[in-house]
Amino acid sequence: MRDQVRSDEELQAVTVGERKPHNNTIELHEYNPTWPAQYQLEEEKIYRALQSAVVQLEHVGSTSIPRMSAKPIIDILLVVHDSANESRYVQALESIGYKLVIREPDWYEHRLLKRNDEGVNLHVFSEGCEETGRMLTFRDHLRTNEEDFIKYKEKKQELSTRTWRHVQHYADAKSEVVEEIIHKANR
Repeated sequence: MRDQVRSDEELQAVTVGERKPHNNTIELHEYNPTWPAQYQLEEEKIYRALQSAVVQLEHVGSTSIPRMSAKPIIDILLVVHDSANESRYVQALESIGYKLVIREPDWYEHRLLKRNDEGVNLHVFSEGCEETGRMLTFRDHLRTNEEDFIKYKEKKQELSTRTWRHVQHYADAKSEVVEEIIHKANR
């Protein structure tokens, strides 16, 4: 999770290919009970494609939190032994419809792949990366803490009404409340 909104130049530097501006508000949907099943279908495809390369696979993000409004995009956390070693997983994921769109060597060697239909974001990190623990702590806390669930949902709704040059700017703008919730969850 980031603490600041990044410039167009910073975003383009980590983008594989051309980054197109969003220049719009963020469309949030009410929680859809089919999202976990959509994740399960992707999970099966990813396991078949990568087999033993998968260290951990989890449904994360707002679509993994019952009752949370969200962009209708399934976020998946994939942990591999070494996310910098793209030859171990990218081609196999491309064969099932994913495309590498973000490469962030300076941020936990994070890679982001999207499905061709853009309905899935696959976040890839290396085994032992602290960010994976933070993502899971955040998800699990919001599943059980009503006060923070409401705080996060309201922040998302407030921010979604603004026009964002890039969707990543919207995500970055949520960082303060996310950090606050993770800090509370870790106490």
